[in-house]
Parts: sequence; structure tokens; C-alpha cells
Amino acid sequence: MSSRGRSAARAAPADTKSQIKTAARLLFARHGVDAVTIQQIVAAAGQRNNAALHYHFGSKEELIRQLVVDGAAVLDERRQEMLRVLDARGGPATVREVLLVLVMPVVELSNDERWRGYIRFIASLQASHREALREALGGRWNAGYVACFDHLKRLLPLPAPLVEQRLSIVSIYANAILSAQDAALEARPRRRNRLWDQRFTVENILDTLEGTITCAPSTETLAMLNASEP
Repeated sequence: MSSRGRSAARAAPADTKSQIKTAARLLFARHGVDAVTIQQIVAAAGQRNNAALHYHFGSKEELIRQLVVDGAAVLDERRQEMLRVLDARGGPATVREVLLVLVMPVVELSNDERWRGYIRFIASLQASHREALREALGGRWNAGYVACFDHLKRLLPLPAPLVEQRLSIVSIYANAILSAQDAALEARPRRRNRLWDQRFTVENILDTLEGTITCAPSTETLAMLNASEP
């Protein structure tokens, strides 16, 4: 066997692992983790039997864990980089700056075809297997995300219970809207999307997120809040 042939043979296991990850991420993004079988993942990855997945990952659960960490590590590195730039200027001064750190790394990842489906996969996992997602992150791979939420708590001049709830609401909204955009990007080779293919799309997403988190609470909300306090 030539040296080139031996190199290709040595690379094959890594290639197989990558193919399984790519196939699984897209299937999970489209259908959710519970609806996708090992057999479907193996077939989509171009493998002959389930042994390939078990050899590389041991189980479907470990495959899911690795998929979470792979993308989360990239997102966290980018967020930490953006936060360091802001920290060098004295730290984030506006809600918009923090939202930019939260959203732009996801947009950048979705625009990279190698990561297509990741945000939809995470949104689905958060909705159906939140504890599995939390365990995969392990308090390590979402440090930049947590830091952004700490900054938002500091910057929002609202009662603490409203801030806590709004952070959850804006997180759910961001996951949903960025997942929809990711799905549109996957379909883009087949057709142009009038909703997403606008130059101002990302800025408009940021506008709506900022409006959601900063809008003044209504008198009705404040009355309910005051009535619930001991």
C-alpha cells in the first residue's frame, strides 16, 4: 500500500465519526432527538450498520453530548472573545451590546454550512431534554452565555422577578427565531426566502430582542407583581 493509501486508511475512522455527527445533527434538528433512531443516523451517514455509531460513541446519548459540546465550545470561545473586547473598554454599557454578544456567534455559526442545524438541535434539546443539555454543558461550555445574562441583570432597571422571567422569555424567543433562520438557510439552495434574505434581518432580530427585554412593564403586570409579593 502506498503512503497515500495508508494515510487515507488512517483518516477513515475520523471521517466516519465526523459523518455520523453531521448526519445526526441535521436529523435531530429536523425531527428532534426522540424521533430519530440509531439506524436512521447510521444510514444518513452512509454507514452499513449500527456498529459504526457504537464504536465511535458508545451510545446515542454520548453522541448527543458530544454534539452539544462541539458547537457550545465554538460559541463560548467567540462570546468570550467579544466580552474581552468590551471589558477592555470598561465592560458592556448597553443591553444592545450584550445581545450582540449573545446573538452574533449563533448567526455566524449558522452561516457556516459545517454547523447547519446546530441551533435547531439545541433548541429542540432544551425543550425536551433540558437536564441532558445542562449536564452536557457542565457549567463549562456556556460561561460566556452566563456572563451575558449577569450583565443583563445589571443593566435592566426592572424588579428582579421580572428580569429573571424576561431573560427566560428572550432566550426562548432567540432560540426560536434563530432556529427558523437556520432552517431557511438550509433550504436556501432551493429557493430564496423573502422573510430572511434581507440586509437588515440580523439588526431587526436584535431590535425585537431588545424591545422584548427592555419594554416598560404595564400597570397590570406591576399590579400582579406587587400582589404576589409577601
